[in-house]
Amino acid sequence: MKRLGNFLPALFAALLTGTLAGMAPEATAQQPGEQGVSPAGEAKTPKTKMLELGAKLLQSDSPLKPFDIYLVGFHPMKDSPEDQMEAHHYCHQVNEDFAQCALFDGNTEEANLNGIEYIISEKLFESLPEEEKKYWHPHNGEILSGQLIAPNIPDIAEKSLMKEKMNSYGKTWHVWNTGHEGKPGDRLPLGEPMLGWSFNRDGEAIPRLVEKRDEKLDIDTAEVRKERADLLQYARPQSGVDDLKGKFVRPTQDIPGVVDKTSARKD
Repeated sequence: MKRLGNFLPALFAALLTGTLAGMAPEATAQQPGEQGVSPAGEAKTPKTKMLELGAKLLQSDSPLKPFDIYLVGFHPMKDSPEDQMEAHHYCHQVNEDFAQCALFDGNTEEANLNGIEYIISEKLFESLPEEEKKYWHPHNGEILSGQLIAPNIPDIAEKSLMKEKMNSYGKTWHVWNTGHEGKPGDRLPLGEPMLGWSFNRDGEAIPRLVEKRDEKLDIDTAEVRKERADLLQYARPQSGVDDLKGKFVRPTQDIPGVVDKTSARKD
């Protein structure tokens, strides 16, 4: 092992100087991500690929290792609700009240990193200044509708996870438009970040948005919704449920248990 330890830095140095560049495979064209967006730029050179290999052997990826929770949901943009996307979340549960997620437009090696989301408990949300709360979307609609899923874990584990996320909130910024449903994306991150929101009524999602996700991942959202019906008992009124009310071009219907705090106070 000592010899290997001495050899690896020497190998990496050789990569830096290009000594082994001729051993690498030819550069290949970049592949598009889930939404069909391929970042602008030339294909990787053999030297770049060899440098990546050396980095994997010698450098730490410690900050990324805890990102072991995978969630798939949907985000409409708060300032333009008809701009909607499927969002793949890779999350780290830092403590019982706070999680942080990297967002991608797919779940393959070609997926593009296009945003971040922070998830906090109801307790932490209530501690926020009122001006700050407008950036945080409620999660009960996503959970009770069956739209937010954690693929490939046992059903009992997924349901337990969703129970823990009831009444929580997310702050989501999409920093790269890699393609909204039915609209092409940009080949580079352009413009200002977009504040993502949540669906809080049936009918808000563009037709076929949820169904296409279900077909790809072999999920039945309607069945998931039925299986989560007993989570309704844990739902409390949330802020932000009505923030996009009436801003979609389709008829919408309330989801049982998904209630805005302002409406609850009026009742």
